Amino acid sequence: MAQTRFQPDRGLSVRMALTMLLLAALFAALIWAIATFTTGGWWLGIIIGLGVFWAQWYFSDTLAMRAMRAREVTPEEEPRLHAIVDRLCAQANMPKPRVAIADTPMPNAFATGRSQKRAVVCATTGVMQRLDERELEGVMAHELSHVAHRDVTVMTIASVVGILAGFLTRMGLWGGMGGRNRDGGPALLVIMLVSIVVYAVSFLLTRLLSRYRELAADRAGAFLTGQPSHLANALTKITGQMSQIPQKDLREAEPYNAFFFAPAFTNKVDLASLFSSHPPLEKRLEQLAKISRELGRY
Repeated sequence: MAQTRFQPDRGLSVRMALTMLLLAALFAALIWAIATFTTGGWWLGIIIGLGVFWAQWYFSDTLAMRAMRAREVTPEEEPRLHAIVDRLCAQANMPKPRVAIADTPMPNAFATGRSQKRAVVCATTGVMQRLDERELEGVMAHELSHVAHRDVTVMTIASVVGILAGFLTRMGLWGGMGGRNRDGGPALLVIMLVSIVVYAVSFLLTRLLSRYRELAADRAGAFLTGQPSHLANALTKITGQMSQIPQKDLREAEPYNAFFFAPAFTNKVDLASLFSSHPPLEKRLEQLAKISRELGRY
């Protein structure tokens, strides 16, 4: 953060560090379960753990881009989007990430990549059609702040625990790992129980971090552009028009909600808000209104 002009966020840094420590403990618990209750022992646990980590670390951005049918674009192909990103990167004094477009009517944007050098910011065709220049600038400032804060990297690593826990649960259901007991049943049951608990805890931890990082990105983006009202307008437009998007597109996008500018919801369920990857719209708008008042006093 020191090399950019995005507003630093100590609260985000502390939360990322605590989340990583807790997730590291959960990751170790999964490796212990594999090592203790399978015939492969520690070697199997280490190989599976490192294999999942390596795959997520090196291919997370590629998988996210493919899932959203996104492609990297040149300044000649998308001069408007590149001009906005160029301007914001110059303001923030940060390296320019790759720029991509996702061909979907869903109005949204996201940032992904395991590091600042591998980062990519992506806008959907739907969001580019619905927002004016200043509103789109606010959205891209939000996404660039994720890269500057490095919380994209943390979210990429954090997802490893959930992926590994889900993988072990499925392996247990398929009977893919032999136990040290004669019938293997009790061993598989222990591994599945540990995996389910780890998945649930890691899910809650990443959701809590995701909510805070969205507020941090709103703050940093609003202060960088000096126009929080444009970001608030973009939020209102995107959230209000999400219900107009075909349910099929929203269902396909839901697994990647934690990386989106605004969540893709297929229905409205009160309990869903408890586990949402984003804070309530009202809270985000209230924060932006407060920043507008602060900037008005300067």
